[in-house]
Amino acid sequence: MNKLSNTNSVRIPEQFLITPMFVFFIIHSMQVGVGILGFESYIAEHSGFDSWISILLAGAFIHLLLWMVYEILKKSGGDIVSVHKDLFGKYIGGLFSLFFSFYFLLLALTVLRTFIEVIQVWVFPSLRIEIFTLVFLGLIYYLVIGGFRLVTGFCMISVVLTVPLLLLKFFPIEVGEVNYLYPVVDHSLLDFLKSAKASILSFLGIELLLIFYPFIKNPQKSVKWAHFGVFYTILVYLATALVAFVYYSEEQLQHVTWGTISLWKIVEFPFIERFEYIGIALWVYVIVPNICLAMLGASRIPKRIFNVNQKVMIVIYCLILYAAALFLDDREIVDKVNTFTGEVGLYFLLYIPVLYVLTLVLHKVRNQK
Repeated sequence: MNKLSNTNSVRIPEQFLITPMFVFFIIHSMQVGVGILGFESYIAEHSGFDSWISILLAGAFIHLLLWMVYEILKKSGGDIVSVHKDLFGKYIGGLFSLFFSFYFLLLALTVLRTFIEVIQVWVFPSLRIEIFTLVFLGLIYYLVIGGFRLVTGFCMISVVLTVPLLLLKFFPIEVGEVNYLYPVVDHSLLDFLKSAKASILSFLGIELLLIFYPFIKNPQKSVKWAHFGVFYTILVYLATALVAFVYYSEEQLQHVTWGTISLWKIVEFPFIERFEYIGIALWVYVIVPNICLAMLGASRIPKRIFNVNQKVMIVIYCLILYAAALFLDDREIVDKVNTFTGEVGLYFLLYIPVLYVLTLVLHKVRNQK
């Protein structure tokens, strides 16, 4: 018996399924968002320019958690709602699943409000949040009701369109100072772990597989693509951090809030004077899949628990995001929301090993009957 409960398996019509290869784009699209625009100063706070090692530690931890997620879902034959129902029953399990729904909604809010903050700081200081948020959420709603396959296609487009931005890192490398990286491994293991914890917000996203697993055709064949997605994310963050570390000194980096955007300012083309405007505009293609995936995951859980119309839940969650985005009207509050989301995300990631152990125990108990 390979599944915990055949009655809890989730059946999705084949026309709504995606091929295993697209999991690469889903994983990478959810993990790379607003965090990469200014994560360098946060991770360098504890272990200085040695914090690139912390990125590797955090990445290895995410790979381990990803393996556990696939093992959990393989045994359950469903999604997180099925897993919780098997482990804790209908009511307590449903409550735990709702926590995941609220968590995904928090991710969407964090990405949305932080990107609005970026636009206010770098492009339009007098931006009217209420109008921009309304239009932006209208776009999100249109894409999300289009279904998982449409959002997946947008994820692929976002990955392809943002590849040229990675090539622009050669500009700061040319004027950087490699000696800033020395001496190597000049901090304690505790410092590295603190930096790894600070980088967790940037790696959040693999939890969405707990919802989207049933939408993957032959899901176990997607394991390698999911790990490729995480590996590519690690490379992107590692390259971004190293470029920032060779360009800024440690003292300078402490006063830089948006390290990646600041580096775009030194990019020079004969026909473009302020490339950071172009970079931020292109980053919309990164932010939109972030929010769409989180909204899809958040709205599907109530549909699975209460059998309500998912479109209704999407409308309700969009209204909540709109109200919350208007309420968070201060830079310090936005920064606190990012910190809070990182803390909550860490607890949800640490919940995955607990879920794995419980699933393994229940699976063995049922096999012995």
